[in-house]
Amino acid sequence: MTGTRKSRSFLLSAALTRAGFVALRANPPGRPARWERTNYAGRTVELHAGPAVAVGTALAAARVRPAAGLAVLAAGACGAYDDVAGYFSGDTRRGFRAHLGALRDGEVTSGAVKLAGISAAALVAGALLKERPLDKFLAGVVIAGAAHGVNLVDVRPGRALGAVLALGLPGLLGKGPGAELAAVAAGGAAAVLREDLGERTMLGDTGAHALGAALGAAVVAGGGRAKLLAGAVAVVAAAGYGDRVTRWARAL
Repeated sequence: MTGTRKSRSFLLSAALTRAGFVALRANPPGRPARWERTNYAGRTVELHAGPAVAVGTALAAARVRPAAGLAVLAAGACGAYDDVAGYFSGDTRRGFRAHLGALRDGEVTSGAVKLAGISAAALVAGALLKERPLDKFLAGVVIAGAAHGVNLVDVRPGRALGAVLALGLPGLLGKGPGAELAAVAAGGAAAVLREDLGERTMLGDTGAHALGAALGAAVVAGGGRAKLLAGAVAVVAAAGYGDRVTRWARAL
């Protein structure tokens, strides 16, 4: 029965994400130029994958744990804000240090708003997913950190989606809601992998943060305090070495 539930979660997430992606490509709201960006190689790519991934995985995650769906949707929404506001403001700063440095100087960037929004939503989701106070806090750290961690490696085609699949697929070996949420993350990533690798679309902050939050929720739902502590240490370390993580992903 557990295997069936994991399969259903994977297929549901993939199907919802794919359907949203196809629908957005066929009828994108607003002017087409709003959905276009220039990637690292100077090619024009579309942003349709991001919202499709965020909504598809959020709905599939909510079927497993409503709080997980909330975290994924909120992370995607905050990422979408930065995708739009950051792009049209011309702000090219990336990473915790850049945005927190600007905030220290009195400038509220779209990235800082995104960081605050995702952190708040993650803490709420963590509080809903866990019972003990310390576990609630650690769960919030893991979800927020995972959301930002996937975005850190989204610097070349396939990097973020590859990371989600590499981290999510082993989670399918487990049981219970954690394994089902890992299946959700993997399903959403698999649905748009071909177009991402082909440089026809990109996740943007919208999709990267959403998939990261789904991975974080999988860790939270599938483990006790020891796993939460390990996850929290891992995401805090990744944040501290964010520039190195990004350079490593770019060099692959």
